Amino acid sequence: MDENKNKGVHLSKQDINKVFFRWWLTTELSNSYDRLQGLAFANALQPALKKLYRDDEAAFKEALTRHMEFYNSEGITGSMIHGIALSMEEEKANGAELPGQVITGLKTGLMGPIAGIGDTLIHGTLKPILLALACTLAMEGNVLGAFIPFLITIICIGVGLACIKFGYKLGKESVMKMMKSGMISNIITGASIMGLFMMGALSSTYVKVATPLKFTIENANPIVVQDILDQIVKGALPLAAIMFIYWYFTHKGANYNKVIFGLIIFSLIAAFFGILG
Repeated sequence: MDENKNKGVHLSKQDINKVFFRWWLTTELSNSYDRLQGLAFANALQPALKKLYRDDEAAFKEALTRHMEFYNSEGITGSMIHGIALSMEEEKANGAELPGQVITGLKTGLMGPIAGIGDTLIHGTLKPILLALACTLAMEGNVLGAFIPFLITIICIGVGLACIKFGYKLGKESVMKMMKSGMISNIITGASIMGLFMMGALSSTYVKVATPLKFTIENANPIVVQDILDQIVKGALPLAAIMFIYWYFTHKGANYNKVIFGLIIFSLIAAFFGILG
């Protein structure tokens, strides 16, 4: 790779940035059943491929067609694959004996594992934590709560740019070594643990469930159910609500609308009969 990069045509930082923003803006715009994100992938690489194969129209068309094949991965960390593909296309354009099937095969092999990383870190950890923080601030009347969702976009753009440059710089061999080393697994595990801690802390703080039930016995102080529950486990009812929601998601599927409306209806009925308050 290094020998090839000392001669011929090379991509600049601006070229790589342009690929990322074309990808970021069009990732989900051209989805189809047979190609999914393939057209968006080819569209993102098109200016870079045109520069690499500027003296070979046939090779340019071949490369463009190659990247229109089926592709589906997470949009932010998935840009790492764009960087790797660009690195390999640059090698090929500069004379390396690199069959197009190798580039396609590497994309196909990486898009699943990389999607797992992005879904865990971006959609499973970062977004829930920041959105929960935004809701918390909004509930307290803090205007910052309205701006935190925009922070998600800024962070995602930064991570995406870093990933595409990372993939381009390291190339295919280094990325495969990194994935085999187990480092990715450790990152996902750490992020998952951090996310669980954050969601647990937020749940215990902001999920409020209490019961006003009490029983009066003649010649004795009233028995307050809430006081008994607090003596057994502090916050037993909020914990029970969270565990029920968790059980529902794991056994019945993540149907958020059913859970939301179910909780609203149950809360209204329980409040009407004085069970919850």
